[in-house]
Amino acid sequence: MLKTFFSSSFGSRFRYIRTLMSSKEGPFPKTLEGFGYKFNEEGKLRKIDTATGNVTDIPFQFNVSSDPSYNQKRYEAVGEVVTEVVYDLLDKEGLKRLPVPQESANGSFIFCTENAQESDKIIILIHGTGVVKAGQWARSLIVNDCLDSGTQLPYIRKAQELGYGVFVLNTNDNFRLIDGKKSPIKGSSNAQEHASTVWSHYITQSRAQKIAIIAHSFGGVVTMSLASNFEEDFLKRVFAIGLTDSVHGKIPRAVSSVLADHLAKIGRNWVSSSDVLDSPLPEQTGEIQCVSAGISKHELTSWSCMDSLFSFIEERLENRLVSTRDEL
Repeated sequence: MLKTFFSSSFGSRFRYIRTLMSSKEGPFPKTLEGFGYKFNEEGKLRKIDTATGNVTDIPFQFNVSSDPSYNQKRYEAVGEVVTEVVYDLLDKEGLKRLPVPQESANGSFIFCTENAQESDKIIILIHGTGVVKAGQWARSLIVNDCLDSGTQLPYIRKAQELGYGVFVLNTNDNFRLIDGKKSPIKGSSNAQEHASTVWSHYITQSRAQKIAIIAHSFGGVVTMSLASNFEEDFLKRVFAIGLTDSVHGKIPRAVSSVLADHLAKIGRNWVSSSDVLDSPLPEQTGEIQCVSAGISKHELTSWSCMDSLFSFIEERLENRLVSTRDEL
């Protein structure tokens, strides 16, 4: 009897410990609330008080375990949830989803404002490389700072205030899991292909005669790729390119001299720098002008220079309108 008791007790204890271990190493929650966090009214991710259910002032805690690998996996899992949260915010903002490629059922997708395809002037937003998806500039900022600095929502709202239709690209959405294996999405297997498909299927077909592009980091490389692939469109319709700490390096040598001159004329790159915002930085002749973003942290450049970037776009638009009137 005693042997049976100890055997049963030990077995129960073992199962309890095994359950704790599996919950720590197994699937993570699918919601922020499941992780014990929520965005407050200021758009900052904060811990939920388990006793009251209220949002506290405690920010996200990365280190919750002595196991660094677990902490990293947990952070990445939170990031995956953040992706869905931002998608939901774009939906609530009134943007609609368009399939990439067009008519695809299990492909990628982008977001656009309701009037984007009929608008005479549009802005195209292109994020950088890595884990960020549509609507994000930097996941780390969304988690550790706030939604305003880390997402593209302030850009979308500002663009709409100024009367632009907006397209939000999703260049890092490149694979789908099929039978447990990663399968590349046709027409969106990498960032450049995604952007090219979007341009062919949607931008070319849109009514916009005045197009501005805003791109962060590797988004600058994607922009140069688009310019190379759609030279005529860029010469006729793209009037401004605002880059934030772009890593494109130089204007591609493969493009025509006419397009190279056009890109240098209509482009500006706000780079990470401790210099005063908009201070001109050393540049090479025939290249896109570089100015200070007013901050030395790469991921904060888009947030730091937003007002200056939109002022630049509006100046470029006015120049475009004046030039058009002069031609008439």
